[in-house]
Amino acid sequence: MCSVGIIAEYNPFHNGHRYHIDKIKEMFNNPTIVLIMSGNFTQRGDASIINKWDKTNIALDNDIDLVVELPFEFACQSADIFAYGACKLLNYLNVDYLVFGSECGDIDKLKSIADIQGKKEYNDLFKKYLDSGISYPNSLAKAVKNFGFIINKPNDILGVAYIRELNKLNSNIIPITIKRTSDYNSKSLDNDIVSATSIREKIKEIDIKKYVPENSYNYLKDNLYFIDDYFIYLKYKIISEIDNLYIYQTVDEGIENKIKKVIYNSNSYEELINNIKSKRYTRSKIKRMLLHILVSFTKEDAKKMKDIRYIRVLGFNKKGQKYLNKIKKNISVPLYTNFNKNMQFELKITSVYSLTYDNDLIKKEISNLIIKD
Repeated sequence: MCSVGIIAEYNPFHNGHRYHIDKIKEMFNNPTIVLIMSGNFTQRGDASIINKWDKTNIALDNDIDLVVELPFEFACQSADIFAYGACKLLNYLNVDYLVFGSECGDIDKLKSIADIQGKKEYNDLFKKYLDSGISYPNSLAKAVKNFGFIINKPNDILGVAYIRELNKLNSNIIPITIKRTSDYNSKSLDNDIVSATSIREKIKEIDIKKYVPENSYNYLKDNLYFIDDYFIYLKYKIISEIDNLYIYQTVDEGIENKIKKVIYNSNSYEELINNIKSKRYTRSKIKRMLLHILVSFTKEDAKKMKDIRYIRVLGFNKKGQKYLNKIKKNISVPLYTNFNKNMQFELKITSVYSLTYDNDLIKKEISNLIIKD
C-alpha cells in the first residue's frame, strides 16, 4: 500500500477536488491519502470561506485519510515559501508520491523548468526582470521563456515550485501531475467543474449546489467568511500603526508610504487594493501584505518561523491513524494531535479570523481533533 500527498486549500472543496481524489484512487491501489491543507487564511491573502475544522470534516468525508495543517507562516506567503512548507511536511510524513493539478498536465515539462530555475543564468535573468519593476510571475515567465519554455499559469508555476523544493530537499517523493479541468482564475460557471474563485464570487448570488459535492454544500449555507468583512479591523490597524507598517512581513520597498497615502480615502478592501496596485505589485501580493498587517505577522516573526517547527494533525480516519502510528517514530520534529504551547501564533490567527462570527472557533482551536471511522 502506498501513500499519496495532496497540497490544497479547499476554499471551498468543489467537484474539481473530488475529481483529483478520484484520479488518485484510479492511479493507485487503495492508497493512504495525506492532505497538507491551509488553515483559516489562504495563499492569496483571502479568508478561507469556511473554517479549517469544517474543511477537515469535508476532506475526511471525501476519502482523505490524514489532514495536516500548513502553518500560517507558509500558507499565506509567496508560491516558493508555500511550496517549501508543504513539501517539507510531506517529506517528514514520508509519503511516496505528490499528486497535484496543473494547467499543462506535463510533468516532464515542469521538471525541466524546475531544473532551469536552479541555474545561475536563470536566476540572473529573473533578478534583472524583477529589479526592473516587473511582477514576480511575469519575471518568472520572461526568464523561463529565454530557455524555450512558456509558463504563465498559476498551477503550473506552483507545480514547478513543488518539484524544485522536493529537489532541494533531496526527497524520495515522486511528483505526478494531472491536468486541471478548469482554469484556476476563471469566472465561468459553464461546467460542473469550475474554479474555487468563481464559486466564492457567485456564492452570495446563486445556488452553487451543482458545483460542489453534497457533503461540502452542507457547510456552505451560512457563517461564511469573506476577507472584505475584515476591512474595518484592517483600517483601524493601519491607522493606529501608521508609522510602523514597515515592520510587517512583505511590507517592502517603501510600499508603506503608498498605504499611508491612500488608507484614509479607502472604504473597502477592494478599494484599498486598487489604490495600492501597481505594475510591480500584483493583486495577490497586495492581499498577502494586507493580511500580514491585519494579523500582525512581522518580519521578525517570519525569521523565527522560517522552517517547519512542528506537525499539527487536524484529523484522520482509521487508515490515516494507522499510517501515522507507522511513521511517527521516525519524524524528527514534534507531532501534535492536541493543542500545544508552540501553536500560540496559530491561536492568534484563529482569534483574528473569528472576529466576524462568534462560533467557538477559539475553543475548537484548543480542543479539536477530528476522528472518523
